[in-house]
Amino acid sequence: MNLPENLRYSKDHEWVRPQAGSQVVRVGITDYAQDALGDIVFVGLPKIGSTVESGDALGEVESTKSVSDVFAPVSGKVVAVNTELESAPELLNTDPYGDGWICDIEISGSGEVESLMTPEQYADFID
Repeated sequence: MNLPENLRYSKDHEWVRPQAGSQVVRVGITDYAQDALGDIVFVGLPKIGSTVESGDALGEVESTKSVSDVFAPVSGKVVAVNTELESAPELLNTDPYGDGWICDIEISGSGEVESLMTPEQYADFID
C-alpha cells in the first residue's frame, strides 16, 4: 500500500497535503480507498467557494461497485477543484496522490492537519 510520508490521513480514507507557506491543503482519497472502490467511473466535485466542516460530505465517487461520499478531512473553504476528474475519473485509480487530487481547501482553524493520522498511524488503522 502506497502511503506518502508528506501526507496526513483521515479515518474516512482521505489524504491532506499542506501547501508550503499557506493555509491551503490539497485533498484526495487514499490508495487504499481507490483500491477498495474498484474502477472509478464518476467523481462529483465540490463547488469552489463552498464552506465545509470537517466530516461533512465534500463530494462523491462512483465506481463499478458502489457510490461513496468523500468527506472533508478539515474545515474551511474550497478554493480549487480538479476539473480533470470530470473527463478522466480514472485518475483516482491510477494516480491517487498526484493527478487524482480532488480539491484544495483553505483551512479555517488551526491544528486540524496535525490532528490527522500520520502514515504510520493510518497504516495501523487499515491493517
